[in-house]
Amino acid sequence: MSKKYLNPPGLFHHPNYTRVLTVEKPSKLIYIAGQTPADDNYQPLHPGDLRAQYAAVLGGLTLPLKAAGATWDDVVFRRMYAVDVPAFLKVLNDRTLPVPWHADRPSPSTLIGVTALANPGFLIEVEIMAVVAMCSLPPPGPRLRAPECMLVGGG
Repeated sequence: MSKKYLNPPGLFHHPNYTRVLTVEKPSKLIYIAGQTPADDNYQPLHPGDLRAQYAAVLGGLTLPLKAAGATWDDVVFRRMYAVDVPAFLKVLNDRTLPVPWHADRPSPSTLIGVTALANPGFLIEVEIMAVVAMCSLPPPGPRLRAPECMLVGGG
């Protein structure tokens, strides 16, 4: 089984975890570590503004998805941590907030209330898992048709 650890340029390289881990066989599973609303120095973006922090986190997750060869259509799970669940539920239910996935095909998700995140200025953290299709190898012998791709997850 092949594993690839990625810390894409443009994101803070945290010493305690890898940003992205991909595992292949026959599909590629992509695990993206929790994204916080942090700048290049791991300081909070948009202090006190939960809506803006959530938008920044979603935007920040696009970079590691792309680095791993995936898009938001390939995301199969989101886990969200919020220090103020009632306030965050208002943000989640605000249909004027643009989201990077198709509104009719949101991935499964879990929201977990926490007392604090890595920096006191962070109000939200989101981690995601994605799966991208890998083409299966044709069986040995004469090829009667083109090899098929198996879609295991994603959109």
